[in-house]
Amino acid sequence: MLTRRLSCLALLMALASPAMAANAPTYGEKLEGFDYGWPVKHFAFTSQNQPLDMAYLDVKPEKPNGRTVVLMHGKNFCAGTWDGTIRALSASGYRVIAPDQIGFYKSTKPEHYQYTFQQLADNTHALLKTLGVDRVTVIGHSTGGMLATRYALMWPQQVMVNPIGLEDWKARGVPHITVDQWYQRELKVSADGVRQYEKNTYYAGEWKPEYERWVTMLAGLNNGPGKARVAWNSALLYDMIYTQPVVYEFSELKMPVLLMIGTKDNTAIGKDLAPPEIRKTLGNYAVLGKETAKRIPHATLVEFNDMGHAPQMQDPARFHEALLKGLQAR
Repeated sequence: MLTRRLSCLALLMALASPAMAANAPTYGEKLEGFDYGWPVKHFAFTSQNQPLDMAYLDVKPEKPNGRTVVLMHGKNFCAGTWDGTIRALSASGYRVIAPDQIGFYKSTKPEHYQYTFQQLADNTHALLKTLGVDRVTVIGHSTGGMLATRYALMWPQQVMVNPIGLEDWKARGVPHITVDQWYQRELKVSADGVRQYEKNTYYAGEWKPEYERWVTMLAGLNNGPGKARVAWNSALLYDMIYTQPVVYEFSELKMPVLLMIGTKDNTAIGKDLAPPEIRKTLGNYAVLGKETAKRIPHATLVEFNDMGHAPQMQDPARFHEALLKGLQAR
């Protein structure tokens, strides 16, 4: 009897799964239908002989302190995921500008584009020039930390939050795959896969209901009507991240750098492709954070020993207290 009941339960779950998947929200190629909670503005410009549109948030404080912060999102994070940080910074007097980089979320996803961190940095600089902003503090998270490093080498000022690129995965033994292979992987993105990855990597094995919004955002974009274009741009961006390490240039950062690390992070691009003996050596941020702080001449390292890849989302109060303290010291 128990076996029959279990079999019936399994059958019901199997029958329910397609319906649940069918009811999952999907979003347009430029994340149409997903609300960031802030007015989204647009910067139209031409790059690589094609018209592009960069979406961005520009939040001005009620009591300005005269300083502007630019927030650079990670690969699986959009401008909207900075919501708590925007509120904390704005309340402290900072003007906050948070773009969606070209190829991501509410911005254009070109059919063809040569992605480099230099190009994305230049796009961001052009946006700031249009807004009349010439001096900023750049805060980069995850892939945004790699972009912030490149931006800071070109136009100094920066803070890094759990940046990736603290090691060269190619040199460490992660095998190369083609853009076409990245594309096939990205076509398979699902809510279940995103949720499990984020739980294990971003939140150190913890899960809270408020994280689900960002699973829905990412899975809904990747399974919407623009799925093929979204996946293709994502593949190009993964190739950029893998082939353009910044780890060798940290010593060239002459400005003060606040390096904020959740030591339970284990992010490493392509880690699942590496042999088991190499895989277990990658993404050790408890070590990488300290090594990186030694490479950067004027670094201040802040470690969160109970947090993963996204400390600004896992414990916003503690993270923002440390962030504001670090910014005020500069």
